[in-house]
Amino acid sequence: MITDARAPLAHQQPYGTAYEQMLEKVRYEGAYPTRERAEEAVRLVLSGLGRQLTGEERVDLAARLPLEATRVLTAQVPDIQPLTGWAFVKDLAAQSGASLATTRWDTGSVLAAVSAYAGADLITRILHQLPTGWALLFGRAELAPAA
Repeated sequence: MITDARAPLAHQQPYGTAYEQMLEKVRYEGAYPTRERAEEAVRLVLSGLGRQLTGEERVDLAARLPLEATRVLTAQVPDIQPLTGWAFVKDLAAQSGASLATTRWDTGSVLAAVSAYAGADLITRILHQLPTGWALLFGRAELAPAA
């Protein structure tokens, strides 16, 4: 059977229920006016996160996210040098053309949903892998090691 890869979106399979729920969580958390706007934020942030994570944490997170979110995350090749949390936000803002404030809001909204799927233990492992500044993006306090 021959299929046309350029088939209209209306004829493609709908998203899975888990991804729909993720989009609704992001839409609610971020107070986005439409699901489409929430999905833009999800795709932007997950593709950026996919460039930052490596190893078991990347694999474990991919296993816990809805399939559509996993595809966005794992389609990215990890960068050699991971970015700090603030550099990550600036990088996403440059890619999207949005303001830093909007991008920071998008990042927090999406990573709140990611945290719900990942669980506290995996998020802790992810934060240990990444440079400083990421804890706040995941809605956690940034704790400095004791001197």
